[in-house]
Amino acid sequence: MHEPTFLILTSLVAGPLHGYAILSEVTAISSNRMRIGTLYAALERLNGEALVEVAGEEVVNGRLRRSYRLTGLGEQALTEETKRLESLAKQARRRLRQRPALSRLVAIKGGG
Repeated sequence: MHEPTFLILTSLVAGPLHGYAILSEVTAISSNRMRIGTLYAALERLNGEALVEVAGEEVVNGRLRRSYRLTGLGEQALTEETKRLESLAKQARRRLRQRPALSRLVAIKGGG
């Protein structure tokens, strides 16, 4: 799963949001590190994949505001991706703790 998808799905866990609110949540979740330039294209793709669905539409200041919610399939995909990322992070932490031992092993084998 690409990071923007992960962030969009995560933003919708608490409930339906409209596009700008999703973008605000994604910015907050990613500590202002990521902005999604093609948010609406991503939402359409995720809607097509049944990971999100349109929760409602309203006209605000003459513009259509569509809100989206996480589907059951979207929640399942987010849960699985979260577990995968946690596993990867666990492996990275383990390797970082073992780094001095790994460095000695590489040096012994002639790798650096």
